[in-house]
Amino acid sequence: MFRYRKRFSILLTLLMIHSTKAENKSTHHNTCGGNSLPYPFGFSEGSQIQLNCSSDQMQIREFLVQNLTSSSISIHLPAKCNRTLQSIEPLFTTNYAPIVNNSLLVQNCTSALGGCVIPTSSFMSNQIQLDGCDNRSDNISCFTRGPGLAAFDVLRFEDVIQTGCKFLFSSIAVDQRKEEDPEVSLQFQTLELAWWLEGQCQCSPNATCTNVNVAPGKFGFRCHCLEGYHGDGFLNGTGCRGSVSNCNASTLSSGGCGTAAKVGFLAGGIIAGALIMAILCLLGYYVRRRSYCLKKQMTVKRLLREAAGNSSVPFYPYREIERATNFFSEKQRLGTGAFGTVYAGKLHNDDFVAIKKIRQRDPDSVDQVMNEIKLLSSVSHPNLVRLLGCCIEDGEQILVYEFMPNGTLSQHLQRENGKGLPWTIRLTIATETANAISYLHSAIDPPIYHRDIKSSNILLDYNFNSKVADFGLSRLGMTEISHISTAPQGTPGYVDPQYHQNYHLSDKSDVYSFGVVLIEIITALKVVDFGRPHNEVNLAALAVDRIRRGCVDEIIDPFLEPHRDAWTLYSVHKVAELAFRCLAFHSDMRPTMMEVAEELDHIRRSGWVTIDETLCVASSVGSVRSSLADKSEKPLSDVQINEERVESERLIVAERAEVRDSSPVSVHDPWSSGHSSPSSNSLLGNVAQ
Repeated sequence: MFRYRKRFSILLTLLMIHSTKAENKSTHHNTCGGNSLPYPFGFSEGSQIQLNCSSDQMQIREFLVQNLTSSSISIHLPAKCNRTLQSIEPLFTTNYAPIVNNSLLVQNCTSALGGCVIPTSSFMSNQIQLDGCDNRSDNISCFTRGPGLAAFDVLRFEDVIQTGCKFLFSSIAVDQRKEEDPEVSLQFQTLELAWWLEGQCQCSPNATCTNVNVAPGKFGFRCHCLEGYHGDGFLNGTGCRGSVSNCNASTLSSGGCGTAAKVGFLAGGIIAGALIMAILCLLGYYVRRRSYCLKKQMTVKRLLREAAGNSSVPFYPYREIERATNFFSEKQRLGTGAFGTVYAGKLHNDDFVAIKKIRQRDPDSVDQVMNEIKLLSSVSHPNLVRLLGCCIEDGEQILVYEFMPNGTLSQHLQRENGKGLPWTIRLTIATETANAISYLHSAIDPPIYHRDIKSSNILLDYNFNSKVADFGLSRLGMTEISHISTAPQGTPGYVDPQYHQNYHLSDKSDVYSFGVVLIEIITALKVVDFGRPHNEVNLAALAVDRIRRGCVDEIIDPFLEPHRDAWTLYSVHKVAELAFRCLAFHSDMRPTMMEVAEELDHIRRSGWVTIDETLCVASSVGSVRSSLADKSEKPLSDVQINEERVESERLIVAERAEVRDSSPVSVHDPWSSGHSSPSSNSLLGNVAQ
């Protein structure tokens, strides 16, 4: 018995020594703040690929590391004018270099590169804070992989120098997870580097080797453990370790098994006891963790009930949400936004609802959900989307809204849902939306600033009535001051430029965003479109230029042309003038949302007159035409006559037309927006089944 215990002590001592050595080998000088680097990375001299650690942040050279994966390093390359190309030369080394999928944004090129040409002012108009740029900054060109680079996985510095460009503005990294995956993510101000070790493959057993084509006749390699094994995969690193079940005589002798597996082969009885102890420890940890999660969920529910007024917002069990969405089936997915995915579903009352599943699963990060619940449960207006309930369970954060069968205003303007909207419908939607925002600004104390007014957040119900949605970015204003200071958030093209410049959030920030929506309603153009000429990329800038020059007709949606009568032309111009005032750079020059709503309502009601008034106006128009014709040899147009008429005479429009193309669209055509909204492209016939 004594001999057995002695052997056991010796075995445990050897195990501890081996584990300590392995730990020292893998963690010595390999931690920075809360981050730990695997082989071949390190922070000390002699590391195969050396990084820097400054203020608990990883850096490669002087560039901040955003992400480190088994094949690449993503660094932050902030937008900056007049930065030399030589500034990134240190990123071209024998162990890492920029991937060919990067698109470098360069300036002051001696010849055209065949890619995009974008003025620096376009980035300024999209509220990107630039460094060192002025009105003399050159246009930006795109340098992407050419035919000569197709054979290599990384760029060479001589390829960049040969472009003939003088300055490096920034970079756009292209992230495509799989070749067959059509979805591509563009990350601005990000440069992605590929890393490798020089020479031929030196991977441990149970690992695969990936060759990297660096330059003509020059290759590198990376190692990856097979499924079921863990480690860095390198022969000179920790290798690939598996469980006892993965080990055999061959892997044991070649080092493919971990320390615990070797001990298991030498002393099966001892390891069995250790496994039992480990299982008991894991069970204890699971029980404590489960108790903690339940306690945290109860805390979250309490906070959400307080935010929602204790009882006004019902809580649904997670299982009921799963059944309503057919376990979050792709067939019932309505769209995906920045904060989550929206599904169509049916709850116990057999009515369609929109169910938003928040992407963030951390129970501690519920600010976004609490903010939306608090605001939506405290307001009541026919043109604001209603919150019907929520679900906080198993780490999930889910919101349930009323269902919007006709999708978003953006979908209709971009012809993604239907063939287009008549002008009377558009004008009514604009008026209802303005009334809803005016209610948030004026009828509530303290007022609510939405901060993300855009056409994709304006939903349409069965009768094409407007419903403003997505209050995740909204903030409560303060009555005793004119603004509150907060970091600019919102969607490019809609954000108030003065808010972006001085961080002063006020009701006039929503006015600016709504002005952009009015321009969308008139033109049906995209808010930001790099396919347009460089000075017309930003829709607000384009519209302000045309309205200032009196050329509104150039940007009116062609869909309205066949239906354009005198009143339509008159009302479109009046709405354009109102949008022009909403888009004033200085917030003090903009009207309030109450004034905007009143003016839109006046424009809309100017078209609803009786038949007697029609005859009266027609007679008046005839008199004016006759009188003016006597004084002029040239025939007069309706618009010229309208200018000569007295201000009190009103033009006529027929009753609000119905939308002809409202047939259901299959839910297999999902919509996408900056933030997920509770809407749909269709009546979801497939879901009803």
